[in-house]
Amino acid sequence: MGNRLNGFGACSTEVKKACPIEMTLHIIGGKWKGIIIDVLSNNSVRFNELKRLIPGISQRMLTLQLRELEADGIVKRNVENTVPKKVEYSLTEQGEKLSPIIASMRIWGIQYMG
Repeated sequence: MGNRLNGFGACSTEVKKACPIEMTLHIIGGKWKGIIIDVLSNNSVRFNELKRLIPGISQRMLTLQLRELEADGIVKRNVENTVPKKVEYSLTEQGEKLSPIIASMRIWGIQYMG
């Protein structure tokens, strides 16, 4: 688990059942993280392509969300030393495990909105 979560979600005896849910929501919470994970579930994507595939997200917010997901071990950043540098983002093994959860959330949202 990434360093960003150290000390987060310390479980007391009374809330042991809530802690795994709390941790999951902490990692995928917010407006953009689920969408980023969903887009990356298909393949590796370069930053500008990712920004294009997520209308409404600012460059700053995308950078911030990717850094947090990387710190949490969900997204990996691959840099190729070419000119210009080629940077691609993809899901880690832990991130891949989140893909079906995010897909289920998308399906639920479609049904709810429909």
